[in-house]
Amino acid sequence: MDSHGDMGLLGEHFDPSIMERIKEDGYESRSGSDHLEGASGDDQETGENKRPRKKKYHRHTPHQIQELEFCFKECPHPDEKQRMELSRRLGLENKQIKFWFQNRRTQMKTQLERHENIILRQENDKLRAENELLKQNMTDPICNNCGGLAVLGPVSYEQQQLRIENSRLKDEIGRVCALANKFLGRPLSSSASPTPPFGSNSMLDLSVGINGYEALANIETTLPIGLDYNDGITMPFIKQMTSPVVNEIPYDRSMFIELALAAMDELVKIAQTDSPLWIKSLEGGKDALNYEGYTRTFSPCIGVKPSSFVAEATRETGTVIISSLALIETLMDVNRWTEAFPDLIARACTIDVISSGMAGTKNGALQVMHAEFQVVSPFVPVRQVRFIRFCKQLAEGVWAMVDVSIDANQESSFSLPSAACRRLPSGCIIQDMPNGCSKITWVEHSEYDESAVHHLYRSVLSSGVGFGAQRWIATLQRYCECMAILASPTISGDDQTVVNISGKKSMVKLAQRMVENFCSGVCASSARKWDKLTVENVGEDVRILTRKNINDPGEPPGVVLSATTSVWLPITRQRLFDFLRDERLRSEWDILSHGGMMQEMVHISKGHSRGNCVSLLRASAVSANANENNMLILQETWNDASSSLIVYAPVDVPSMSVVMNGGDSTYVALLPSGFVIHQGGPSFSNGTLVERDNDGGDGGGSLLTVGFQILVNNLPTAKLTVESVETVNNLISCTIQRINTVLQLT
Repeated sequence: MDSHGDMGLLGEHFDPSIMERIKEDGYESRSGSDHLEGASGDDQETGENKRPRKKKYHRHTPHQIQELEFCFKECPHPDEKQRMELSRRLGLENKQIKFWFQNRRTQMKTQLERHENIILRQENDKLRAENELLKQNMTDPICNNCGGLAVLGPVSYEQQQLRIENSRLKDEIGRVCALANKFLGRPLSSSASPTPPFGSNSMLDLSVGINGYEALANIETTLPIGLDYNDGITMPFIKQMTSPVVNEIPYDRSMFIELALAAMDELVKIAQTDSPLWIKSLEGGKDALNYEGYTRTFSPCIGVKPSSFVAEATRETGTVIISSLALIETLMDVNRWTEAFPDLIARACTIDVISSGMAGTKNGALQVMHAEFQVVSPFVPVRQVRFIRFCKQLAEGVWAMVDVSIDANQESSFSLPSAACRRLPSGCIIQDMPNGCSKITWVEHSEYDESAVHHLYRSVLSSGVGFGAQRWIATLQRYCECMAILASPTISGDDQTVVNISGKKSMVKLAQRMVENFCSGVCASSARKWDKLTVENVGEDVRILTRKNINDPGEPPGVVLSATTSVWLPITRQRLFDFLRDERLRSEWDILSHGGMMQEMVHISKGHSRGNCVSLLRASAVSANANENNMLILQETWNDASSSLIVYAPVDVPSMSVVMNGGDSTYVALLPSGFVIHQGGPSFSNGTLVERDNDGGDGGGSLLTVGFQILVNNLPTAKLTVESVETVNNLISCTIQRINTVLQLT
């Protein structure tokens, strides 16, 4: 029996207690490692006249068991050639290999049969319980109107109170519907029974009394009450209309529904290809928003722009290797959304789910979210935005997702202290294509305080390279390419070391965590708790952060120091990226390489471009220092239309051996360093430093962000010294100087 096929029998009804029962029977402990020589499986032969031979047991070594188990996962039925190879490699006889696989298959079959029996027993118990419940309901029928017994008889005091409470709740539902009608200006679609109009007298006004909406506070209702959208789509209320609290400030969900409808209407109109609201810019030919026409067409849905803020609006169209339905599921799941945009989203969470959608889809889903958006540079503050996200299916195979800030919603009782950024209706229109891909039109529209941004990066943000639609599309394309490659049966790569598919996926996961940690140390987001330091001998353009690690297994324990800065270089982004990612030239700028040459051991492709990859490097020459020979370099690089990245971290050989064999990478300690490159920034004209835009191609030079994380003391309680800060500051200065010297930029 095929092991992979049998495992599918476990299904969604798998009970964790099954594993405990199996362990009691000793199946997990043996794992097919005890081998009975002389007879096993289907090859046992006995004769009537032969005296039984004394059984001789042979226990395999842990290494042999590990190798056999690994081969069993890949191929439960090895052929003669594979058995001979295992026999030669493990020092076992061909017969022993054959018997071990027979025993392991028999053991797996027995385990699966036990699993099936336990699951069937559980299903049988559930059916028996449901049968008993149906019998009880048939003997004691319940009235659907009042909730009491259908058979006439004496009614207890408790039952009378429950009937009164039930009637009061119906009256409350009518008042909630009337309130929603008042805010939305349109009728509610409801299949519930008619209720008294708002303000009418009822018997409950005298017998029970109306105290607002407290009765709904502790009830999760699934009544068929909804709010009609513009095209008749109905949003069910999953929770009560009022009384949720965010940051100790209550808000009214009905206000968010009206805001979501207005934002969706604006997004659909502004994303149209032939929309007159967009004009071609003179520099670069990109779409630029016609603000005069925009203000005439739309009224501000989140209030008037503050006088100190500047506006940023971009639109981009692209094709991604993913269906519209799968992409919507990714965007509406906060964890998958964050994973898809690792360098754009520092941290995100869902505060409240007002609607989860209808008919098992995300059509009509509405949720309140908080996110921190970042450009990987210490010169650009992290944007903290609280917004609502609304998803709607426009047609068959056509979806829309819109975000809009709730910070400055003037009509709502919910507001936050003034933030440095406001997200106007932004999002995407997704349309399925015949080849399994999707066409996406992405719109980004925001207002922010430009004074908080360093002058080097103001042109990067104003052109949309920082937070604009171009960057969202480019990042999403890179993510979808990577997912398509990882989902394929084979992962391409040029390896000098044999790594199986599970090992490569484990390395990609480890590299993803490395990049996230690097971005956190550069941007000082709340994803990790960093404390900012001010040191006299360190320039104001260098940001120094520190944190104490005690329980995080993902980095070494002790005091960690992060130092980062950004500089402008008169060189194209592509040339700088090619130079920094070339392992043969690494000794030219990497002070910690001690001048040694680096060699690429493993290359895992994450996209069509060779520059988008995860690689493992090692020193090509043997060092006299044993610690250096025991260290490798894990590196991830990417290069898309918006930015380039090179992030690396030293890792020890034993840890990487576990990861390359498909083991858990959670406990591999990393302290990443690296570079991020953006095109643009200032440029020189006639010896004078002037500002340049980013639309002009490669002529504007590059903005290089350099970041290092080092362990200054392995005791979390140790105090940080000035010498440690000066050391990492000198490391940054020397690295930048070497790059300038080698590329002849100074």
